[in-house]
Amino acid sequence: MPAYMLARINVTDPEQYEVYKSLAPIAIKKYGGRYLTRGGAMETLEGPEETLRVVLLEYPDMATARAFYDSPEYRKARDARANAAEGQFVLLEGLDVVLP
Repeated sequence: MPAYMLARINVTDPEQYEVYKSLAPIAIKKYGGRYLTRGGAMETLEGPEETLRVVLLEYPDMATARAFYDSPEYRKARDARANAAEGQFVLLEGLDVVLP
């Protein structure tokens, strides 16, 4: 069943964050991930206004998503992000059936 990685990111150094943005897609693609959102337009419908960059990735399954996150390829991207942003990354298991 699919897995999703949700990232909420506060970019503190936009120039350095561009380095991360150039490296991360390489690892994402290698591990079968794909972007569903990547910091586009957003509208808060309930609760406090969301002010962070939100990225949503889809992977074939939880194990593959975790392998991506722990991979040497993504480690290089994470190292580039270390001084450019703070964030929260959550791994979510998807559904194996479509609910009505």
